[in-house]
Amino acid sequence: MVAPYSPLLALLCTIPGVDKRTAEVVLAEVGPDMGRFASAGHLASWAGLCPGNNESAGKHASGRTRKGSKWLRTALVQAANAAARAKGTYLAAQYARIKGRRGHQKAIVAVAHSILVIAWHLLTRNQPYSDLGADYFMDRQSSQAYTNRLVRQLERMHYKVTLEPADTA
Repeated sequence: MVAPYSPLLALLCTIPGVDKRTAEVVLAEVGPDMGRFASAGHLASWAGLCPGNNESAGKHASGRTRKGSKWLRTALVQAANAAARAKGTYLAAQYARIKGRRGHQKAIVAVAHSILVIAWHLLTRNQPYSDLGADYFMDRQSSQAYTNRLVRQLERMHYKVTLEPADTA
């Protein structure tokens, strides 16, 4: 039954954490034609994997994701768990970055959302996945902003900080 879709399955299997069974579930639930979704955000919203934003008068309420296909969510969460354990990948770095602030469950759902967005782009462009790398977040972060954050941390610990450039000889 999946033989006509083997090129699409091969594309989806290039994503870290996604195996043949997960690719089959994604293709069965979403379909091979991404034209029905205007953007990756529309697909994530349809699948129920986009975070909610419930804020009013400065108070934040629960930002739970809404209900979607339970089979698609289960497959993507399993793929996200596998991707989080992969070494040296963008998705593993994303998981580690979010887990430190928000916890395991929210980080896994965020990675599952990213996998679904990546799948939309792969199926739309018909190109294999190219990983951004584990150091994507550190390379993109301004070194000045990083320095300022470290200085603020030391000042909160009641240290006086003076910065001098190091000799690079």
